[in-house]
This record gives sequence, structure tokens and C-alpha cells, in this order.
Amino acid sequence: MSSKPSKSSLSTTSSHSIISGDSITSSTSIYEPREDSYLLQRYIREYAFGRVLDMGTGSGILALSAIMNPNVREVVAVDINLDAVDALREKVKKERLRKMTIIESDLFAKVDGQFHLIVFNPPYLPQDVIGGEGREEGRGARVISDAALYGGKKGWEISDRFFSEVGKYLFAEGMVLFLFSSLTNKEKVEEILVHNMMEFRELERLKIPFEELYVYEVRKSGLLRELEKKAIEGIHYFAKGSRGVIFVGKHNLSTRVKKMIPLTPRFQTVAIKVENLASKAEGTIRSEALWLERLNAEGIGPRLLFAGEVEGEEYVVYEFVEGEYLEDWLAGADTKEVEVVFTRVLEQCFVLDLLKVSKEEMHRPLKHVIVQQNLHPILIDFERTKATEKPQNVTQFLEYICRVEKELEKKEIRFSVAKVREAARLYKSLLNREQFECIIDLLFAKEGKGGCDNDSGRGVKKV
Repeated sequence: MSSKPSKSSLSTTSSHSIISGDSITSSTSIYEPREDSYLLQRYIREYAFGRVLDMGTGSGILALSAIMNPNVREVVAVDINLDAVDALREKVKKERLRKMTIIESDLFAKVDGQFHLIVFNPPYLPQDVIGGEGREEGRGARVISDAALYGGKKGWEISDRFFSEVGKYLFAEGMVLFLFSSLTNKEKVEEILVHNMMEFRELERLKIPFEELYVYEVRKSGLLRELEKKAIEGIHYFAKGSRGVIFVGKHNLSTRVKKMIPLTPRFQTVAIKVENLASKAEGTIRSEALWLERLNAEGIGPRLLFAGEVEGEEYVVYEFVEGEYLEDWLAGADTKEVEVVFTRVLEQCFVLDLLKVSKEEMHRPLKHVIVQQNLHPILIDFERTKATEKPQNVTQFLEYICRVEKELEKKEIRFSVAKVREAARLYKSLLNREQFECIIDLLFAKEGKGGCDNDSGRGVKKV
């Protein structure tokens, strides 16, 4: 076991250990106040007001400090440890303290309502083991489990759960007082906050033996508050591209027929795209919103819901597209499915060409096309889209098809790469429906039909 004198050497009341199989569980322990508790206590006195939640209350020191503040209306103290809950309830009853509710709960599972201040001093030690190789769970290792001390295998997992849920319970202008340790991985903690659209600033840091403690003030970002006003909730990080960062949330579509008579909530999954701050490109989010508005009228792209700007940060919100990226989908698709989907992608590319719009990156569309269950492909990511007299959407996607020729051959889709490329060059100069359909025939010709090489009566130059 590693020797960390902070949380791992704290005194507990009524503490004993149970060894079972490959784990050692510390039972009936109550986290007693130490440096971290006293550090937060100072800020409780300054920041506590209105309705306060003390998450993981332990001995109750922070909740008890909060009720002493005349600006506090109510304090809710929560702990997963029933012994801690019972001990604090007994203390409150014995001392006839008011304004406090004590709940046994796993984080927010039994918590209701919103709060002006939420205090969180989580268990933050990385998981310890006895035996085995080093600190990893090697052969012969036994995991030590103590909910008051260990925050998960890496130490930050409980904090990750907390911040994925906290937005629902925090008033728009509310704040979280959050304490964590250098043992938890500071960079990872800050990443968790950013991934949940939280803003933060360091209030204080304190060096103690073997570690450094940090107190952060955490608030909802301006963008998160704006999106919540528009009835989007449960927002969390989804993916990052070179120019944009994607979050996903639930849009509440419910309306009220009469005041005080709400309908059953209806939710729609939405994607929220914001600028990737690491990108040097400017105005890409605004540009994508404008292009989506125009191209949605042609049945192209995910449906735009709205876009805007908050505190200089642009965002666009559109329907989240359920499905598989083209490359993943292609691996399991059969011959007919490939013909249907590739033709539909080419049809959308043809429309873009006629509009004199170049989407870009269609020659490597692996993350730019999502195939839905009904075999309808949705083109996504219009950050680089531009108007041009020489659009190349069809020709770019044909180049991609030529590159995956061998994979398509396994699905019994055979064509001449040379003829397709020659047809693409002719299409580029003609840019018409007839030559486009010749290309489709070349790619997916049935027996006895040779695409642009047959006498179809179209009056199109053979290739």
C-alpha cells in the first residue's frame, strides 16, 4: 500500500476492516475533519447563502458551519455512509439545530431542488492495493475500498460523476466550492470541468506532506446558462475536431397548454458545437450555422435548431444524428446497402455542386458522413464549406470510392477505376444530370448494362 498521510491516515470513528476475496473494505467509517475540511470551512463562512448543499458531509463540519451563516436559509447534508448520516442527525437533534436536512444518498440520487452553493470535498485518493506489482491490480493484489478516502481507480472518477450531474441542481448564478488534491491529477480535474461547460478559478492552494490541496470556485459558463434558458439540459462533452468541440444535450420540447398544467416532457437529443480554442481558424461556427440554414432547405445536413453568441463564444445547435460513421458502417454493409447509401451520398454531392458549394473533405469522408438505420446518410461538419465556381463534391467522393475499391470488390461491387476517373473528369466540365447518372451506372452497373459505355440514348459522350 502507498503511504499517504493525508486522507489515507485519517482517524475514523467505529472503524473496522473486512477482508473478502480480492478486496479489503473499510466499514462504518466517518471521515473526520483534517486540513482539507478546515480549508473549505473558511470559504463556507464567506460564500454560504440561500440554499446550501454539503455533498459528502462526513462529520458534518461544513454543513454545521453553513447553518451559522445568517444568510443561509437551508442546508442539506448528504452522505452515502449511513453511520455518518445517523451520527449527524443525532447531533442536530441533541443540539436542537435548525435549518438542516440530512440525507443518505449516493451523490444526487435522493436530492431534490436547486442550490445557491454546493460544497464538495470528495474522496480523491487513487485506489490503493495490497500485494501484486506496484499500485496496479496485479496478480495477488487486493483492492482497498473505503468510500470516505478513495475517489476511484485514478482518484477522479467520483468527481467526474458529480460534475456530470451538478448542473441540474445548481441555480444559474450559483457556485460550487470544490476541493481536490494534486494526487488526483489536476489536469484531468480541469478537463472534467471544461467538459461539463463549467468555469473555474483557484481560490487557494495549500501544501501539506505528500500532496497539495486546491480550492476552486466553480460556476456555470455563460454558454451553459444560455442553453439552459433554451430548455437544453444534461449537457456533456461528446467529441472534438480540429475546428470544433461537440457537446450533447437533451432539448425539452414540452409546452404548456394552460398555466400550471404541464404536458408530459418530450426530449430531443441535440448536438451543440462550439469553437475549438486550439484552432487558429475564425468564424467557423457562425459559418456552419449559415450553411446549415441554407442547405437544410435542400434536405442536406442535420436540422439546424438555432445558433448564437454568448460572451464572445459562438455556438450552433442542431439535431443529433444517430447512426454510424461511414467507415464503421461500410465494414458490415451488404452489396445492396452500399449501393443505396453511396448513391444517396453522391446525390447530395450533386446538389451541392449545382448550388456551386464545396463542402470540402468529401475525398476522406470517414467522419463527415453518418449512416442512419434507414440507410439515409447525413453529411455533417460544414465548418469549411464555401461558395465556389468549381465545386468538387461529387469528384471528391468518387475519389474516395476508388480508394476503397478492394473493399467494395469483396462485396461484389466491381468497376473500372480508370473509367470512373475519366467519367469524373468529363462530369467536372459538363456538370449535368446525364453525366452524373452515367457515373452511377459505371459504379453499380447491372448485368448487361455498361453505364456510360452503353447506347442509352442519353446523348452523352461515352468514356
